[in-house]
Amino acid sequence: MRILIVEDEPDLLDYLSSQFEAEGFACDTSSDGEDALFMGEEYNYDLAIVDIGLPKLDGIQVVSRWRTANRNFPVLILTARGRWQDKVAGLEAGADDYVVKPFQIEEILARANALIRRSAGYASPELRFNGGIVIDSRAKVVRIADTPLELTTFEYNALEYLAHRCGQTVSKSELTEHLYDQDFDRDSNVIEVFIARLRKKLDPEGTIKPITTVRGRGYRLDLQPEE
Repeated sequence: MRILIVEDEPDLLDYLSSQFEAEGFACDTSSDGEDALFMGEEYNYDLAIVDIGLPKLDGIQVVSRWRTANRNFPVLILTARGRWQDKVAGLEAGADDYVVKPFQIEEILARANALIRRSAGYASPELRFNGGIVIDSRAKVVRIADTPLELTTFEYNALEYLAHRCGQTVSKSELTEHLYDQDFDRDSNVIEVFIARLRKKLDPEGTIKPITTVRGRGYRLDLQPEE
């Protein structure tokens, strides 16, 4: 998943990005409102984490202008302002949730994962599919009939991204953008390798055919979600 973190305190920005990267996220960062506005309009993120008190353009204005421009990715507001009026202002601007500083990183990670999951239409952190396949987005593990699969971080991230768009065709370039830093070689065949590995690990007997290659367009997860 690719996220944007907007924070003008350098130490906190570095801390947040390092923590999210350790959890397997691809992170873009910004330290002022004008730059963040441009990045949010230019790129399609899975989540943005935005401080309210930013130079050049405050976080509430940034979020409001993203929404006006129909940028609908989830937004988590960070604020040092504890007044309920400031929280309401952020939510009314289009933010989906907020956290008041100081905070525990575990709370930020939990809220971020919940927002990404809900934006894909899943209420539970466990995404269940036919064939006994369970993607646990909280523990970042995949199980088949209660047996954990051995997946690399990038294999898991690719599967989770496809699962959040189950039934939709995802292009190779889109998958690359949401898994890797911007300077990643997009002509690489790494994505094809990940998809081939995932097919074998999810369906070793070749019976459920979980991932379809749509020629010239990308990949589609064809598993059926279970209620």
